[in-house]
Amino acid sequence: MLAILSAFVLAVAGVSVTGSAGASAPGPGETSQRYLVTGPATAQQRSLIARTGAAIDAVRAGEVEVTAIPSEVAAIRRLGFRVSAPLPAPAPVPTAQAATSYHTYAEMQAELNSVVAAYPQIAQKFVAGKSYQGRDIVGLKISDNVATDENEPEVLYIANIHARERLTAEQALDYIGQLTQGYGSNSRITDLVNSREIYVMPMVNPDGQVYDMTSDTQAGRNWRKNRQPNSTSTGTDLNRNFGYRWGCCGGSSGTGSSETYRGTAAESAPETKVIANFVRSRVVGGKQQLKIFLDIHSEAELVLWPFGYTYSDTVAGAMSSDEEATHRTIGRELAGTNGFTPEQSSDLYITDGTTDDWTWGNQRIFSFTFELGGGSFYPPPSAIDTQVARSREALLRLTAYADCPYRAIGKQSQYCAA
Repeated sequence: MLAILSAFVLAVAGVSVTGSAGASAPGPGETSQRYLVTGPATAQQRSLIARTGAAIDAVRAGEVEVTAIPSEVAAIRRLGFRVSAPLPAPAPVPTAQAATSYHTYAEMQAELNSVVAAYPQIAQKFVAGKSYQGRDIVGLKISDNVATDENEPEVLYIANIHARERLTAEQALDYIGQLTQGYGSNSRITDLVNSREIYVMPMVNPDGQVYDMTSDTQAGRNWRKNRQPNSTSTGTDLNRNFGYRWGCCGGSSGTGSSETYRGTAAESAPETKVIANFVRSRVVGGKQQLKIFLDIHSEAELVLWPFGYTYSDTVAGAMSSDEEATHRTIGRELAGTNGFTPEQSSDLYITDGTTDDWTWGNQRIFSFTFELGGGSFYPPPSAIDTQVARSREALLRLTAYADCPYRAIGKQSQYCAA
């Protein structure tokens, strides 16, 4: 009934149920700006906005901030919501301060090299593949006997899939530091490293990240997508380009200039295919070795779990009641440590083609998203340490669940017995 009602509302508003924007086709020169939309108070109302193709950047009581092109703004107004004049650009960060705070792509690479040099027995750098512009998409494997593929539960944490979400790479790098520096002196960390294979990829959208950090003010370009040209503009939203329920449900856009452009096909973006191929490479002997997946975003202070494409908590053949309860229980526990709000992804608004929906729906890896805090995509450098510290405990707890996520609901003997 809800789907029928949503389709009716969209039809009345002049928004295509299978498309992404209003009746008028966008021009090739359309560019995105940020706006405040007043009125949406429910997941269903926010989903109507997401269906226009606008990227929802922040959610508050009765309003959302979006990044949208003009045709999407017009579609939102036709839905009956109030749209502000464009919001001001992020405040400039002094160049000297910016250069020594958030890691550039080159500095991230140097940081990983430094970690490997300092902790060669537990840290190994790997290149998962190339971006559209030919940059290495790199990561670090952390484990005892790191050069050996042992029969241990594995986790994969990725960050910076959206270029402007700069704090996410800092969280990933901080976790690498937490594990390597604590090994041998902190028994809890030592046990995790000895009994897990932990993969961390701090910048999976390097082209977008480099472009976002290259600006005259050093404040950022508010760039979200990768840098792959499309028929009308540049960039694919990598977090709408994965192959589970791709483009199914109004949670992405088919318009190239949109912030949520889903690409021409699932995995049409090289970066998406690199991530998916890496995940598929961890199927050994017909069994997926990755037990936990985390995609780190900002800046809504949330812990999310699948599915994003449907409001249903359980889905026949795709999310059982025990699987949903395990996701929900772990999510709530993690949120209890960092102060974020725990919810199913679709409780925020409908999305499709996302990392979490694919890693769970296609690969059956227990999957989560963290939306970090900071108040913007570009929190001041002085806020980095405080913000990443909030999720250190959550990351350790999530890694610990890799042996048997069903422990969260007391059913380890049913699902994880040897």
